Amino acid sequence: MRGINDKVRAAVFAVAISLLSACGGNGGSSGNGSAATPAGGINLQIVSFGDSLSDVGTYAPIASAVGGGRFTTNPGQVWTQDVAQYYGNTLSAAYTIDLTHKLSAQSGLGYAEGGATVATPANQSDFLADVIGDVEMPVNQQVSRYLAAHGSFNANQLVLVWAGANDVLRAGALPAGAQTVETAATTLAGIVGQIAQNGAAHIVVVNVPNIGLSPRGLASADGGANLAQLSQLFNGSLNAALQSNGLQGKVIQIDSYSWLNQIVANFQANGFAVSNTSVACDPRKTPHATALLCSPPTYVTANADQTYMFADDLHPTTHLHALFAQYVEQQIASRGLGH
Repeated sequence: MRGINDKVRAAVFAVAISLLSACGGNGGSSGNGSAATPAGGINLQIVSFGDSLSDVGTYAPIASAVGGGRFTTNPGQVWTQDVAQYYGNTLSAAYTIDLTHKLSAQSGLGYAEGGATVATPANQSDFLADVIGDVEMPVNQQVSRYLAAHGSFNANQLVLVWAGANDVLRAGALPAGAQTVETAATTLAGIVGQIAQNGAAHIVVVNVPNIGLSPRGLASADGGANLAQLSQLFNGSLNAALQSNGLQGKVIQIDSYSWLNQIVANFQANGFAVSNTSVACDPRKTPHATALLCSPPTYVTANADQTYMFADDLHPTTHLHALFAQYVEQQIASRGLGH
């Protein structure tokens, strides 16, 4: 692993000058996009909070040195970018890392950051510390930073919230892990309430997928049973908290847990050749075996981004992200927003 780490560091510094000149842009703005009617039937500005499942490029200034940038089969997009395009918008990172492992504010509205929990400080977990350091902001801080910069939300925005997976992954075994998960879910409901109270009219809240069905879950000693139970516990606690806070009628809830179960059960019908049993990014070629540093030269096959479900042991491929985006768009339309 030291050889791989050295390769990453060498690549980073070899392109340092070009990266520093590019740090401010990160491709695309977060404005309202074109005046033309988009595929979704309505123009919406996208704001996103969460973790690596929604991160549009927080760590790209470093990860791009080896062809990476997002937690998927790069250069593919994640679901939040697909949804943004559907509503005539583009989504770029609100913060990006620099070569000194510091986050700098950008113009984007993609606040989701890989490694983020709902509210636990970054330094309480060793998440790719050799690559990015302890910099990822938890979701409560992401929302606070947004409000500090923008003051409020507005009716022309679609706010996407997907968090809790890292809380589940770090909770440990049941029954001891239950308190961590329940607290995180209740806290997330409170954050959603804060978003609503500050003017957001369209809020999408995604529950935790069945992490037990991820390659990491399948590889665990119990075949993913503990992670599946923790995922269910988080989702049940989140539902209860949203209901008790009077928020269920104010948000669009997306059941990613059931959705993933269905996709895995019918993977071939959804265009995949490989289900959740293997990964698209060859762990022997991909630095740290993470999708953040995955690129076409590290794919197991040339079209693995389309034929595999998972990029690494946790993160979706480009194709799985695209399918999830379509599902979210359908659920939004069913609530009468766009089509």
